[in-house]
Amino acid sequence: MPTSTTTVLIVGSGPTGLTLAIDLARRAVDVTIIDKAPQFPRSSRAKGPDSRSLEVLEDLGVVEEVLAAGAAPLPMRKYRGGVAISDAAPFADVYPTPDSPYALPRTVAQWRLEEVLRGRLATYGVRVGLGAELVGLAQGDTSATATLADGREIEARYVVGCDGGHSAVRKLLGVPFEGKTDETQMMVCGDVEAEGPDRGVWHQWFDEDGAVMLCPIPGTRSGWWFQASPETDTSGTPVPPSLDSFQRLFAKHTGLPGTLLSQATLLSTYRVNERMVDRYRVGRVFLAGDAAHVHSIAGGLGMNTGIQDAYNLGWKLARVASGRADPALLDTYEEERLPVAADVLDLSAERLRATLEAIKKPGGGLDSANTPLPHGPGSGYPWSSLARLGATPRLRAGDRAPDAPCRDLATGNPLRLFEAFTGPHFTLLGFGAGTAPELRKASVAYEDALRAYGVDADGTYGVDADGEYGMDADGEYGMDAGGARGLADDGGHARSAYGIAPGEDVLVLIRPDNHVGLIVPAGELRAVGEYLNAAALERA
Repeated sequence: MPTSTTTVLIVGSGPTGLTLAIDLARRAVDVTIIDKAPQFPRSSRAKGPDSRSLEVLEDLGVVEEVLAAGAAPLPMRKYRGGVAISDAAPFADVYPTPDSPYALPRTVAQWRLEEVLRGRLATYGVRVGLGAELVGLAQGDTSATATLADGREIEARYVVGCDGGHSAVRKLLGVPFEGKTDETQMMVCGDVEAEGPDRGVWHQWFDEDGAVMLCPIPGTRSGWWFQASPETDTSGTPVPPSLDSFQRLFAKHTGLPGTLLSQATLLSTYRVNERMVDRYRVGRVFLAGDAAHVHSIAGGLGMNTGIQDAYNLGWKLARVASGRADPALLDTYEEERLPVAADVLDLSAERLRATLEAIKKPGGGLDSANTPLPHGPGSGYPWSSLARLGATPRLRAGDRAPDAPCRDLATGNPLRLFEAFTGPHFTLLGFGAGTAPELRKASVAYEDALRAYGVDADGTYGVDADGEYGMDADGEYGMDAGGARGLADDGGHARSAYGIAPGEDVLVLIRPDNHVGLIVPAGELRAVGEYLNAAALERA
């Protein structure tokens, strides 16, 4: 008999695993998350969430805490021979827009991001089980059984491997991890304490015979990320990372005393790995994040791709596990995310190539890789079987659903579309008063799965007690019995972002992961129903 049972077992408690656990827990799915580490790591590693990941974190209810814990991207100061050559600010001309409120990535230590995510997960009564090393995995017709090193067994309906590039889950499944490791591209890394350097910039000393990079860790007084080309011994063998080695490298490339560095911890040697799986699923077991794909760190795409893997999988697992969707829905996880992993591999390789070329010349630096990339890879799945129907001049089915500032006609308060989307439901937007009957019908027919909102550019309508758009007898706007709400698009930002002309009546269905499911003219509510009732989405 298994030691314990659960609906979903997540192996690995990094940002990918924690994102998935939160998404499942908020949907009332019984979830267990384990990690082989005996204690939570304090490594700073990944530099932080990008624009799209911040949108995910907003939906999960933690974005404000993440923003407070981090900092905006810093200018990069490039040196040659210890002399400052130039400063660069890759994101200097990037600003939030009505459809993209998080235009800038956020620099935050990975350990701090994980703390925030664990805190959110704990509000659902779920905590990470530490010291739980997976050593065996067997699958049956209705469940999978995980065996741990201490002899415990956990039986789960589904298992998700979020356990990194050395994934035990992937190895136990026998899934190949095809690609290459470039032994010539190597860095030694660690968290250090340092006094002296300006904490307002990311310092990058690039010379012909090596490099040192020093980036301040937000929320610390003297903590820095240290990255460098390794020393080599007399035989040409790279010297393992250590405080002494870091101090020598620092003195060599900066011209400053090496003793400015102290307390080097979480030391590691990084080699450029470019690998990915050829499948994301084997039976009842799934792979996500670095367990499915690893690549160059150029551009900071790794952690963010994993977070977005989890966000794509979470709502699908929850609907299937609760019996509200056919298991075929789970096939769309691989369908949508595997091409994204391939794109990330290509993009990060190109960014690494551009960086290596740039640093050959004075003034070159990591800004060659850190160019703005709105919403990141995977911001749309137009090839997906879930991208059923429809397009406007600015938006296709399968695309990321844009944000827009609106006004809630029930309260008169501002309400962004992302706030309307927040939660584990589909959202139906009706642009134009002509969509009122469809919104009312949909909000009644699918009240357990869907929220409905009417949007217009002139702000003159709401939903009265009879479910019709307009002002009720008391001059108040409100919610109808079915739950449809009126939104005033006072600035026209919503129509603009969705590419819907003034006076045009259009229905837009938004998936629980804030991607567009379909776009149809008013009067085509049948298409919405068919989407929600399709075998891959909702059992009859």
